[in-house]
Amino acid sequence: MQKAQANKKKVKSISYSRYGYYFIAPFFITFLIFQLYPIFFTFRTSLTDAVGWEKVLNNSIIGFENFRQLFDPSSLVYPKFWGAMGNTIIIWFFNFVPQLGLALILASWFTDAHLHLKAQGFFKVTIFLPNIITAATIGMLFMSLFSFPVAPINTFLQSSGIANLPTEFFRSVAWSRGLISFIQWWMWCGNTMIVMIAGISGINPSIFEAALVDGCTSRQTFWKITLPLIKPILVYNLTTSLVGGLTMFDIPHMMTQGNPNETTNTVARFIYMQGFTGSRNFNMASAASVVLFGIIIIGSLVIRYLLNEHDPKPAKAGKGGK
Repeated sequence: MQKAQANKKKVKSISYSRYGYYFIAPFFITFLIFQLYPIFFTFRTSLTDAVGWEKVLNNSIIGFENFRQLFDPSSLVYPKFWGAMGNTIIIWFFNFVPQLGLALILASWFTDAHLHLKAQGFFKVTIFLPNIITAATIGMLFMSLFSFPVAPINTFLQSSGIANLPTEFFRSVAWSRGLISFIQWWMWCGNTMIVMIAGISGINPSIFEAALVDGCTSRQTFWKITLPLIKPILVYNLTTSLVGGLTMFDIPHMMTQGNPNETTNTVARFIYMQGFTGSRNFNMASAASVVLFGIIIIGSLVIRYLLNEHDPKPAKAGKGGK
């Protein structure tokens, strides 16, 4: 009996909490090796003269010279880097604004108690479907659709009489940027919509029921209740879209290679061209990556500041106050 009681005490004293660390260890090890270390390595390389493969490891610290060239209007990389930044912002703006607007409209429709839309599952899956297709595949698809001179779009335009001659879409700045923006919107609108639906579904249903009893219309409910309560979701969507938009690479690289005249060259592609083509300017590519990282951090903080609630501070009572 005493041995049995002693065994029971031993079993009760066994702690299984360490197994949790075993399960999360692979993530932290992978993060340290493939994400955190490359970040520190990039920061260090941005301060060196690492040009060419032979100087990736055997380099010398030169301070902020690489950053000076990025911010010096007389340098050769200044117009290329900031031109790529302008292209990136333009393309991101024209895909995210309609993406966010349509995602909000669709999310409000799918969660509106007044409408009772049928076949919601089918529409959600259909709208979300482009998000699971790889960007390289979509880039190749649209490049083949709009290529010159023989392609389905050009053939349709000529056979229908809309255009007599084949159109070179990828020689037009507006068409090139517009197609990239459209693809980005088409791919990510469904994902944004699903996140919005999840945020709206998390609102207490009794609030909507009270609004329904008070006679609020769908529009009033959306503007007065739904939109203010999903501000954290808006912050999340804006931040992730900012990160994804400023690091855009695959679609412009696959479709236009930065053409025409580098008007679709993005910051991520500028970094790629600096580091992995030509003379392999790893130092300049790293410096541009650090600047891009700083811009993303500042933009994320601005988004959080603008969309977070700022409650007024209570006024301090005077000497005679209580």
